[in-house]
Amino acid sequence: MIAIAGGRILTMAGKVLEQGTVLVRDGKIQGVADGVVEPEGWEVIDARGKMVLPGLIDCHSHLGIVEEIYRVEGDDANETTDPVTPHLRAVDAVYPWDLGFKDALSGGVTTVVTGPGSANVIGGEMVALKTWGPSLDGMILKSPVGLKAALGENPKRSYGSRQKTPLTRMASAALLRETLAGAADYLRKCDKASEGAEYPDRDYKMESVARVLKGQIPLRVHSHRADDILTAIRIAREFNIKLVIEHCTEGYKIAGELAENGVRAVIGPIIGNRAKVELAGISLETGKILAGAGVEFAIMTDHPVVPIQYLAISAGLSVRGGLDEERALRAITAGAAEILGLGHRLGSLEPGKDADVVVFDGHPFDVRTRVANVIVSGRIVYDNGDYCCTL
Repeated sequence: MIAIAGGRILTMAGKVLEQGTVLVRDGKIQGVADGVVEPEGWEVIDARGKMVLPGLIDCHSHLGIVEEIYRVEGDDANETTDPVTPHLRAVDAVYPWDLGFKDALSGGVTTVVTGPGSANVIGGEMVALKTWGPSLDGMILKSPVGLKAALGENPKRSYGSRQKTPLTRMASAALLRETLAGAADYLRKCDKASEGAEYPDRDYKMESVARVLKGQIPLRVHSHRADDILTAIRIAREFNIKLVIEHCTEGYKIAGELAENGVRAVIGPIIGNRAKVELAGISLETGKILAGAGVEFAIMTDHPVVPIQYLAISAGLSVRGGLDEERALRAITAGAAEILGLGHRLGSLEPGKDADVVVFDGHPFDVRTRVANVIVSGRIVYDNGDYCCTL
């Protein structure tokens, strides 16, 4: 039982307490009270003069899959032997002792989505994890949380240079359509089998894509340029599937189309240069423009592209680009949780939700601010620079 007492509490549920207390019991938020409350027998964290928020959520990274230090030995992001690998599961590549998990906690990040890279047209299943837990399986929040796909430069570069498909944008789109159509055929065969016909041989690739077709998970498409984003929208309409655009670098050019089609986005990395042609149009104003058009979005680090501990700073730079401060905070808390389908558990300080809480010694967007305390699932795991619990 923990009382985080006396801090300025941003619940991210519409309520701000200038001085309040978050009560944590049995791994859940028991309540948020006005004033300083220190129940007898409870462990008390003195948060006076500090800011208290729900744990931050990074919706797109390669944490634990592209490991710190081990750039070759620990890089399992891209299976570049086949451009269509939907059956790969990110969780099978996660190294939970990766130093990046400690970095995440030091930056107040308590939930992360990690997944395959973008070399393949379809890369595999992404997973949502807590950044601390008693075991890797105990860290899993949702698996899969989406099926990773990619359009644009990366698949072309990975396979075209070897004179393999896809060599062009047309081929990438065709492979994606072909796979979705194949999964639709697979589902029809399964439906007929339930009526007496023979079941098809089990196909892990098709089972994974079928989850997208059935609306169980979204297709999460790596797309930087506006033309690639439009291709993803076109395909999503054809197959009536949920779509999340990853990166969405030029999304500001077609914000109306994104909003009209109910497409969500995970934008970023915010901190970076024009490392390739697709990033020529990178802008700090993307978040502001998407918000103005009514597009729901989260902000990512794409760790290790931007180290995961700088997620809050990334959101702060979107504020520099004109995004409302509250909206920027939402993009790494409640809004991110909703995009992941985990809003019932994460993203805000409300009774019954997971007790993932961060205490900052200043505003999260200020580069001088440090994380004082981190609680994950009701357990203090980071305390003034010390990691209290390790896997």
